[in-house]
Amino acid sequence: MKQKELSIVIVNYNGESYLEDCINSIYKYCSSIDFEIVIVDNKSTDNSVALLKNQYPEINLIESKDNLGFAGGNNLAVKKSLGENILLLNNDTILLQDISPAVKELKKKKTGIVGIKMLNAKKEYLTSVGKFPNALSLLKFSWLEDKRQEFLIGDFSKERYLVDWVTGAFLLTTKKIWNQVKGLDEDYFMYVEDVDFCKKVSKLNYSVVFLPTLSYIHFVGFNKTREIKLIKGYNLYSSKHFNFVNSILAKICLKINYVYKKRVKNIC
Repeated sequence: MKQKELSIVIVNYNGESYLEDCINSIYKYCSSIDFEIVIVDNKSTDNSVALLKNQYPEINLIESKDNLGFAGGNNLAVKKSLGENILLLNNDTILLQDISPAVKELKKKKTGIVGIKMLNAKKEYLTSVGKFPNALSLLKFSWLEDKRQEFLIGDFSKERYLVDWVTGAFLLTTKKIWNQVKGLDEDYFMYVEDVDFCKKVSKLNYSVVFLPTLSYIHFVGFNKTREIKLIKGYNLYSSKHFNFVNSILAKICLKINYVYKKRVKNIC
């Protein structure tokens, strides 16, 4: 089959209420790109699959018999994709602009990953990039944020920044690089697999680029268990990327973080 310039990959689980807006924004803002949409449905219990089949029959829909998680779902979708480039896109997002400049950025020799500015439903700035963790920074997740003032308030003076990692809600890379690092690590079911992926790509001497002139909406919901899941994810990350001593120190810091979060959760 004919290769596409871009495969837009979406993992869906019970995202019926978001899918139409997400997909319609893709068609609106990707018209200048030769693209395809590949969606893996992670055994949804709502009407997501019926909606996709009835309203978007042209989409490559893959119905998984099991919930493969974020990493497993994306890996399956990319395996079935035809794109030279890959965009991981959350199902609860809406593109706000033509993303062809991001695809063009990816063509630069040492660019390995591209991310863009994330906004909430009120179009307020949300942090979507960060620093690679070290053992001590895992005591508090806010320490993982990029502390440059521009990144804290979302008022950017440049069109292009080099960062350590970008969120998997919008993560653009090439199929070649994806295959080099063997996709997302499925040891992570959800959370931190994007940081892990960016770390592996950085080790290949590619740059992770953030373009704040482009933006999208991400309907991030409040989840009391999110930070507990992040702790588990970073615990796994430390085992994979830290030396023995720092891995032990990281686990101690994460344990302290976990106890604190659990107490706060019980109080709330």
